[in-house]
Amino acid sequence: MLRFTLLWLLVFFLSLVSSSARPAPFAMRISCGARQNVRTAPTYALWYKDFGYTGGIPANATTPSFITPPLKTLRYFPLSEGPENCYGINRVPKGHYTVRIFFGLIKQPDFDNEPLFEISVEGTLIHSLKSGWTSHDDQVFAESLVFLLDGTVSICFHSTGHGEPAIISIEILQVDDKAYYSGPERGKGVILKTTSRLTCGTAKPRFDEDYSGDHWGGDRYWEPIRTFGQNADEPRSTENSIKQASDAPNFYPEALYQSAVVSTDSQPDLAYTIDVDPNKNYSIWLHFAEIDALVTDAGQRVFDVLLNGDTVFKEIDIVKMSGDRYTALVLNRTVAVSGRTVTITLHPKEGHHAIINAIEIFQVIAAESKTSSAEVRALQALKRSLGLPNHFAWNGDPCVPKEHPWSGADCQFDKSGRKWFIDGLDLSNQGLKGFLPDDISKLIHLQSLNLSGNTIHGVIPSSLGTITSLELLDLSYNFLNGSIPESLGNLTALRRLNLNGNSLSGRVPGALGGRLLNGASFNFTDNAGLCGIPGLPTCGPHLSAGAKVGISFGVSLSFLLLVICSVCYWKRRQNILRAQQIAARGAPYAKARTQFSHDIQMSRHHNHGHTRTAAENGPSLLS
Repeated sequence: MLRFTLLWLLVFFLSLVSSSARPAPFAMRISCGARQNVRTAPTYALWYKDFGYTGGIPANATTPSFITPPLKTLRYFPLSEGPENCYGINRVPKGHYTVRIFFGLIKQPDFDNEPLFEISVEGTLIHSLKSGWTSHDDQVFAESLVFLLDGTVSICFHSTGHGEPAIISIEILQVDDKAYYSGPERGKGVILKTTSRLTCGTAKPRFDEDYSGDHWGGDRYWEPIRTFGQNADEPRSTENSIKQASDAPNFYPEALYQSAVVSTDSQPDLAYTIDVDPNKNYSIWLHFAEIDALVTDAGQRVFDVLLNGDTVFKEIDIVKMSGDRYTALVLNRTVAVSGRTVTITLHPKEGHHAIINAIEIFQVIAAESKTSSAEVRALQALKRSLGLPNHFAWNGDPCVPKEHPWSGADCQFDKSGRKWFIDGLDLSNQGLKGFLPDDISKLIHLQSLNLSGNTIHGVIPSSLGTITSLELLDLSYNFLNGSIPESLGNLTALRRLNLNGNSLSGRVPGALGGRLLNGASFNFTDNAGLCGIPGLPTCGPHLSAGAKVGISFGVSLSFLLLVICSVCYWKRRQNILRAQQIAARGAPYAKARTQFSHDIQMSRHHNHGHTRTAAENGPSLLS
């Protein structure tokens, strides 16, 4: 009984702990080009098959580095499909994420072995591949920390004309909402692009997964650096446990603090320099733990930290600030960098030389505002209805990144609404077919629309008349038919209207004709059916659209009645003919029957005068 009670208490305790434990973070790993889900050693991480996210072409892959996930396929984007191609991934829970993309090489001899392209996440440019990236382990992927707030993520690849983008994998890994929080300026409008992560005093690269780290850390990659310079420092390591390492919100793996580099007498200052993009802000995270057996108490190692020669932390005493030996200490500072390098210098002040365990450097990028969703949907509807060819590459966001807007689209930024909108669209002479959708009216900020020189057919949608900001409308040299909508007369800002070279008919709206007196430039020529303004034929009796519909309905109804009456007359005539045919077939029999009846009647008539009763003749006598 006691054993049963103890077992029940254990089960209850475990269920209580599991119910109160934090749920696992959202994680999506995509093996690009794969047709089946894949698991990879040594952690047996699950990679989902690549299906329904984007265009491009699957191919066999060559991995450029041993740190690249051991996947066998990739997806590449030929230039014939346009300069912009995107992965659009839905059903991503709202939160803070590490987004990481590994690049690959196409396993075919006739392909460029080192394509150069750019990458954006949620419309913000985060990475540009540089020549020689295949020779550096820390350059075979791009990584950023970004807030995803609308249930989706868009990851785009922008060709620069040097080879075709080829992607091996995409990872979307949720991290703590407060991860890498560095102050009020670090909000949801900021993206941190990983520039470098170093684990010091070791020659072995590690991911958080290799360290058996907490999954809320995001599976970071740590590039090893055993020494900062020739004879300038010495490695240190320990197997002792490290306190306060894997704590919220960053969840660093404990093993990160079990190695370090220490400066020497020959070079007391411990310095590390990394190349960066100029005129950017960088967030620097420095990791310390006192693991040197020679330091046993506070005050025995004190040093300053300088960034590009400026002191940012004074008199760092790891034991004093962390509270003990073998205890993690993390310091952060964001700095503006005007040059092309960041130099981190640890300058000893008292006691032993300086020590450092790990370094993280992030570029701080302002997240781009997006284009109005209603206008994006309108452009997508136009893309479908006009059948835009692949080379237009209308993928992702039309206006951002600003370096790669959609072909033919002009954008303006609305500071008050913090949104981009479309104020111009030029798709002239592009061989477009299709028709103009009513949704084009949702481009409410358009000032110019030029679709001339295509083969667009159908009618001019009356909804165009609701875009009151239009100043230029050029639909010339297409195959548009029908009448000019009266609603175009509402475009009071319109200064130039070209409808020439179509198959339009009917009266030009009077409001447009009156505008010509105010200096507007309108062209209606080469439309054989148009009339009503100087330069065009005079209109005959003009019927309204309602009258035309009424007449058409009346003619249709009359024709229908005529058909019905003709059918009824034909049916009646057929019935009469059928009756006559039946009568003709029965005539001989009817004549014989009538003659026989007549003979009986005549016989009765002739015998009537000669009949007598039995009484008159008397009884019959037999002999």
